[in-house]
Amino acid sequence: MVLQDLGRRINAAVSDLTRSQNLDEKAFDGMVKEICNALLEADVNVKLVSTLRKSIKATVNFKDLPPAVNKKRLIQKAVFDELVKLVDPHAEPFKPKKGKPNVIMFVGLQGSGKTTTCTKLARHYQTRGFKSCLVCADTFRAGAFDQLKQNATKAKIPYFGSLTSTDPALVAAEGVAKFKKEHFEIIVVDTSGRHRQEKDLFDEMTQIQRAIAPDQTIMVLDATIGQQAEAQSKAFKETADFGSIIITKTDGHASGGGAISAVAATHTPIVFVGTGEHMLDLERFQPQPFVSKMLGMGDMQGAR
Repeated sequence: MVLQDLGRRINAAVSDLTRSQNLDEKAFDGMVKEICNALLEADVNVKLVSTLRKSIKATVNFKDLPPAVNKKRLIQKAVFDELVKLVDPHAEPFKPKKGKPNVIMFVGLQGSGKTTTCTKLARHYQTRGFKSCLVCADTFRAGAFDQLKQNATKAKIPYFGSLTSTDPALVAAEGVAKFKKEHFEIIVVDTSGRHRQEKDLFDEMTQIQRAIAPDQTIMVLDATIGQQAEAQSKAFKETADFGSIIITKTDGHASGGGAISAVAATHTPIVFVGTGEHMLDLERFQPQPFVSKMLGMGDMQGAR
């Protein structure tokens, strides 16, 4: 589970405070400081952490708390709500429609697990009754088409690509046109990994977008990317204006807070979380259950 260590530290800070004999403002400030330190060490952006600190302190104003109030419950809920706000951009994710072609283009950094995630998403929709397929528009990386072909064959998903063409926009357009003609409903287009400093590859990304006019562009973000996540996702957002994020590699020991920063920086919803290497290791992301699970506070949703 992503951010497991962070969840443990935040939960421990809240539990230590609520168990202490003197539940006063000084102890509360200590807890907030420990939570902020844990978030910073997990690569969450400094400004976000500062906003969260102010919000928690504003919600739990010790000077104005009536004596009868359950301070423990109030503190738990304040921490929970503020963490949910961090990962919830309040933007509706794209929902594909049955009976029509839904073109979904993938973008992201090299090595983020994009090609595997493309297959996972196509398979996810296939198991829900959508006619799904895959298009490999990564003509840059040697072996990209072979990898997609292997994944697609394993998952029994039709695919399209070219071993000879070097024009990704052309390959993407041909693949999308072919599958639209065959009445496919989910057409997932994989593109090559690129970095914000690679201007040519960024131009290529916009050319592919123009060629296929996707209904949805998804950025794949590696949970282990750390502080770079925000700058990279902002650059992709400005160029490709993606509408959703999928976080991958959440099964490792990385801090993963950079992914939270990326969501907050781009106001873009996380739609899925990759939890492993198998085809079924893709979970739909929901902010409240995610934070509940992270903090081991299963009952907090009911308290909302």
